[in-house]
Amino acid sequence: MTKRIIFMGTPAFSVPILEALIADPAYDVIAVLTQPDRPVGRKRVLTPTPVKVAAVAAGIPVYQPSKLSGSEELAEIIDLEADLLITAAYGQFLPSKLLASAKIAAINVHASLLPKYRGGAPIHYAVMNGDAETGVSIMYMIKAMDAGAVLSQAKIKIEAEDNTGTMFEKLSLLGRDLLLETLPELIAGKNVPTEQDPALVTFSPNITAEQEVLDFTQPAMMINNHIRGLYPFPIAHTVINGVRTKIQKAHVLAEKTLAAPGTVVLKDKHALHIAAGQGTVIAIDELQPAGKPKMDITAYLNGHANFAEGEQVISNE
Repeated sequence: MTKRIIFMGTPAFSVPILEALIADPAYDVIAVLTQPDRPVGRKRVLTPTPVKVAAVAAGIPVYQPSKLSGSEELAEIIDLEADLLITAAYGQFLPSKLLASAKIAAINVHASLLPKYRGGAPIHYAVMNGDAETGVSIMYMIKAMDAGAVLSQAKIKIEAEDNTGTMFEKLSLLGRDLLLETLPELIAGKNVPTEQDPALVTFSPNITAEQEVLDFTQPAMMINNHIRGLYPFPIAHTVINGVRTKIQKAHVLAEKTLAAPGTVVLKDKHALHIAAGQGTVIAIDELQPAGKPKMDITAYLNGHANFAEGEQVISNE
């Protein structure tokens, strides 16, 4: 018998998972919950979430309460009598009475290898911390954040060229496939969940403004991981020659230096090498000074770099 599903998600990460459920004849997605439309860009154009766009295209009813708990929509959603509640990066806590309304289960597709990185930014932290691998966990939803028993997991390597954007794409597809593999056993009552070990729990809270600032007293590898972890959003930044500047891409060099962190080690038409902590050196590849478009290092050095080798040009805000 076709199982009735209420799906909850918001960003592009969630869309392949939703679309796979819609396409599978074993499931009937009867409603979608997503965050409200938000103003986007400099012109603040009210924009629907990627999940809403996908749901509307499929003709599925969409609910967008700013706060689900206590909302007028909650009772209506519960009355839909779903067999399964499935979340994937929804962005809100679900009320206990909604969780309890699922006839079979309320489960979450979480982009980490739980109990590592509970919280809202697991992919960012995995990349920023230089992890060799990450993955996806399918877990039961309970009142505590990301604390439910784990039904299944799948791992994936984080390659040196990966950033949060590329990992979002990879983990979305991994989560899609893992969910479709997990659901039949869950529905049949054959899945044996594993409780999370409290001693191994770590958290990944949403990125703060302070975390966006690069610290050039850190080794070059840590700086580069930070840049990769915050790309394409919210994007790391520093101050170069007095100008707040976003750094989108860099790479670590093998050379060593005695120069103080933030000092220009090498500057030519196509390269800008900056001293980092512990005598390491990092090369800046793509950046965006305040009020300017993003540019590669050649374009930047052609018009913005009025400084010389040996000059300390980077400081923290």
